[in-house]
Parts: sequence; C-alpha cells; structure tokens
Amino acid sequence: MTTGDPQFEGVYGPYTITSIDRLEVQRYRISLLVAGLAMTAGLVHWWQFGDRWAWVWLVPLMAGLGLALHWIHIYLRPLHNALRLFWLMGCLGWGLLLMRAGPNEALAMLVEQPLWILAIGPLFAALAGIGFKEFFCFRRPEAIGLTLLLPIALLGRLVGIISTSLCAACLLIAGLLMVLLALRKFGMEAAADVGDKSVFAYLDSQRPASTP
Repeated sequence: MTTGDPQFEGVYGPYTITSIDRLEVQRYRISLLVAGLAMTAGLVHWWQFGDRWAWVWLVPLMAGLGLALHWIHIYLRPLHNALRLFWLMGCLGWGLLLMRAGPNEALAMLVEQPLWILAIGPLFAALAGIGFKEFFCFRRPEAIGLTLLLPIALLGRLVGIISTSLCAACLLIAGLLMVLLALRKFGMEAAADVGDKSVFAYLDSQRPASTP
C-alpha cells in the first residue's frame, strides 16, 4: 500500500485498492481473454481444418481459465472453490478423453459419444460460473449470453435435442462473447473487479479460527 492508493468506503469500513489488487485484476482480465481466444480459435480450427491438432487449443483454454479463477474476486469462498473444482474435474475429463481416443481423435469421439460431455462439461460449468458472476456484478449482456449458451449447447447435445453443428455454433458464439467480455473489461477501473474489500475482510473474520 502507498499513499497514492485510492481509498473507498465499504459496507464494513474503509478499504484501499493497492498495486497488488490492480495487478491481480489485470492478470484476471488477460487470462479471461486468453481463454476466450483459445476457445474461439479451437472451434474455428475444428471447422476449417478438422480434428487434427485442434486439441492444442485446449492448453491455453484450460490454463487461461484456471488462472482467471485464481485471480477472480468472489465474495463467497465456497462458490469460488466450487468453480475451481469444476475446472479441475473438467481438465481431468479432457485428459481422460485425450488418453482414451488419442489427441487427434478426441473430438471425433466426443461427437460420436456425447456421454463424454459429462466428463468435460465441468470445465464449461466453471466458465459459465464466471459469466454469471460478471453478469451479476456488471449486467453485461455478453456475460449472460455466455452463461446461457454453454449449458444450452452442451446439455442440448447430451440429450440429443440439438445437432453437433448447432452445438458447435453455440460454443463459438460463447467464445466470441467471452472475448468481447474480456476486452470491455480493460476499460474499467480495477476497483470494479476487486469489489468491496471490507466484505471480504468481514467474511474472513466470521470464519472459525483453525485450531493449532
């Protein structure tokens, strides 16, 4: 904290947005942008060039989403931990699919056997959770679009009410919306993403102290 750090009056008292807070917000926004670009590029690659090497885009998608969940500011720790757990489960699901089918055949197996959505779906559930948080806090239309399109696409394909092409189109639109969401956030003050730090401090103070 420096004397130039902006101070705010929160619900439970004053708080300061520090340089560390601003750095975390910047990293969150960059990570979200990387995840959105990777998801979009992976789907375009799949459509234009087929399955071969399309799996490579999963690496920046999973890494970007994981880092975004690390730096995101969410008041409710159980919700934050749940999104992290979904991310981990989804990464493990993708890993299992890649090992079972082979990297260049994984997407073909996913198309042929939609039940694999149950394994990889938690990754997108974590992403939808970020979209919901962004809509709840900022009422951005692209955030609610992201939140709704992901479950519609995957659950619709899982139960067989939408085609693979429509599912992929919905996911592509969701990826583009995530890119738009991330880009628009770069013009916001860091304090908006950090939120009311006095609430974080209050909630931490209400948790039972750990026994030695």
